[in-house]
Amino acid sequence: MRDFIRIAAACPETSVGNVAFNVNEITKKIEEAVSKKVDVILFPELSVTGYTCADLFFQQTLLTAALDGLKKICDFISEKNIVVLVGLPVVVENKLFNVGAVCYKGKVLGIVPKTYIPTYNEFYERRWFSSAFDLNGNEVLPRALGLGEENGAVPIGNDLIFDFGAFVLGAEVCEDFWAAITPGNLLALNGAEVLFNLSASNEIAGKRAYRRNLVEQSSAKGFCVYAYASSGSTESTTDLVFSGHCMIAENGKIVAENDKVIDSDYLLVSDVDLGKIRADRMKIKTYSEGSDFYGKSHRPRRIIVNYEARENDLSYYAVKKLPFVPGSGAVRKDRCEDIFEMQVAGLKKRMFTVRSHPVIGVSGGLDSTLALLVAVEAAHRAGKPSNYVYGITMPCFGTTNRTYRNSLSLMEKLGVTSVEIPIKDAVSLHFRDIGQDESKRDLTYENSQARERTQVLMDYAGKIGGFVVGTGDLSELALGWCTYNADHMSMYGVNAGVPKTLVRWMIDVIKDFDSFKECKEVLDDILDTPISPELLPPDAEGKIAQATEDIVGPYALHDFFLYYTLRYGFAPKKVFTLAKKAFESDFDACTIKKWLVNFYKRFFTQQFKRSCLPDGVKIGSVCLSPRGDWRMPSDASSAIWLSEAESLEV
Repeated sequence: MRDFIRIAAACPETSVGNVAFNVNEITKKIEEAVSKKVDVILFPELSVTGYTCADLFFQQTLLTAALDGLKKICDFISEKNIVVLVGLPVVVENKLFNVGAVCYKGKVLGIVPKTYIPTYNEFYERRWFSSAFDLNGNEVLPRALGLGEENGAVPIGNDLIFDFGAFVLGAEVCEDFWAAITPGNLLALNGAEVLFNLSASNEIAGKRAYRRNLVEQSSAKGFCVYAYASSGSTESTTDLVFSGHCMIAENGKIVAENDKVIDSDYLLVSDVDLGKIRADRMKIKTYSEGSDFYGKSHRPRRIIVNYEARENDLSYYAVKKLPFVPGSGAVRKDRCEDIFEMQVAGLKKRMFTVRSHPVIGVSGGLDSTLALLVAVEAAHRAGKPSNYVYGITMPCFGTTNRTYRNSLSLMEKLGVTSVEIPIKDAVSLHFRDIGQDESKRDLTYENSQARERTQVLMDYAGKIGGFVVGTGDLSELALGWCTYNADHMSMYGVNAGVPKTLVRWMIDVIKDFDSFKECKEVLDDILDTPISPELLPPDAEGKIAQATEDIVGPYALHDFFLYYTLRYGFAPKKVFTLAKKAFESDFDACTIKKWLVNFYKRFFTQQFKRSCLPDGVKIGSVCLSPRGDWRMPSDASSAIWLSEAESLEV
């Protein structure tokens, strides 16, 4: 896909001062990168000579060898479709600069000198190098770099942007990204989508984590991809050890990083999605406003490059199946606890405002279980006993023994005020009133039960001076899998921002809380129960006959579609491509396409239900509240989305 490019951060073996050896190691890594169809490869700071040459940088022999090495690298890539960023010392008008050279197709496209020269550590670089601020001109003649005249004059400065068409590149050197306002900040605000940092960062205790945070934040604040390559352990260890820390971050998240604390001689490769970068830059006004403000006073020079762009097969791109669910156990646990705290805080505030009892319809399913746990905890935080919360179970035609028992057991163990109100007779009477054949299991048959339950909840809440807490989740709202003026309506929706794929994990984490330890057994059984609205009678064995995912499709797929459609505005073709990559071991392409088409149909036609949603707390980057996060006409056409989705090749 053209939104993706493949980049590599290289950490070659280094022999300090031995340019021939270093160039040979650099070309080895370039060859490896070419075999992996890498678009851009980044090398560490002063990688041609070694970073720790110290006073050898004043030796003409080393400086001349470095320029010869640069020419050899350019010659090596003259027939290769790869962009190379390599570090070396360069003399310009009797000043020595620590630079990154950007090379492509045998030419040096530009030279980026280090701007902020450290003077606080063991290597006082000011002893050898001048800052980019000390430049007197903005280009270097090719002969001054040991290059042929065919190369042309080489732009030099910290204000260079390289536009390759498929991507826009900027570079800075090591210390530059530790500054308060970095050259990379300004390049990103002026259109650079991928920032490359040639670095030589020595290792001390705790520095790796701090460095990682800087890379993540540089990527997040710049709305960009940030690649970082640092000198490895084969640098001089006279006074310091260099770790070879390499990282690639995309939109504020590390997508690739070497494992070893002290490392060398490896190539870190990752595909990155510039579609995410472009979507956020268009959508989030802090980027465009910063660009408008700083761009006027810091306009960089743009170098246009005729680049041979290629398709990307996503071989080096990990696509999560469940984008709403953190992958690792510890992070997932913390995230679920944080979300629970937000839900509880929202409901507690509403309880304080209306000064009345929360009333919840308890079905024995996942959503109502999570809402009930939130309500009980909110009551406790408000200084109220558990029985301040009212739970109402309303068995009807589709209620199974399993969910019925679980609903009663859960309310009993939580100590809430439990109320059972069977609605079969009321619904049957309603059928007679409207002339509905009770044996006809159609939409009216199902919706009448859902609306009757809501009427009971609302009226019972009015009777006791309470308010109805909604249980519907984000995924149901996206698909319209909620009956209008029934389970889509309440006086406060605690689950409105929680996607279905996260609800299970939420309950799985919450069940281990001390305050809910008595409920663990019943919560485990609820987690094991198939998702169903239970609006059709059970089968002959008394089991659930109506599985939601058989009707609307797997929630794992729908949550995936929802995330990429709303978070980044991706087109159906791209969502489909990402889904095939994520679910390649779970669903075939035909199945993914089928449910993707269904997603767009339901998402557009069901907007009218979202236009009148009750209040509910936002818990993530994707939310469907009509008051803030998602505003769409209820009669908007889905034609172009469906046309693209239906024409996808499988």
